[in-house]
Amino acid sequence: MKTNMEEIDELIKDTLTQEEAKFYDELEEQNVFEMILGIFKGKNAWIIILMNIITLIAFGFFVYCAIQFFNTEETNELIKWSVLGIFCMLMVSMLKLFAWLQMDKNAILREMKRLELQVSSIASKLSE
Repeated sequence: MKTNMEEIDELIKDTLTQEEAKFYDELEEQNVFEMILGIFKGKNAWIIILMNIITLIAFGFFVYCAIQFFNTEETNELIKWSVLGIFCMLMVSMLKLFAWLQMDKNAILREMKRLELQVSSIASKLSE
C-alpha cells in the first residue's frame, strides 16, 4: 500500500533527470543516528567537535563534584560541590541543546532543498 508521500516521490522522480534523481534520493529523511553524524560534516564540524570535548570535560567534572559532595560532611562544602555540580550539568545540557538545534537546522535545510527541487521540477514541466 503506497502512501501519498510515496506517490508524490514517484511523480517527482519521473520528472527529474538521472543526476537530479540521485540528489533527491540523498535528501531522504534521516534517522537519529544519521542526523547525529550529519552535524559533524560541513563548515562547522570543528565547533561541534570542540563542544563535544567540552561536554565530556564538564561531565567528568560533574562526576568529580558528585564524588566530593558525597565524601564531605561540612555544610559549606556540600553547598559548594552541589552548586558546581549543578553548573556542570547546566553546561552539558546547554551544549547538547545546541547540538540538537544544529540537527534540526540540518533537517530543515534538507526539506528546503527538496522543496526547491520540486519547484524546479514543476517549473521545467510547465516551460515544456
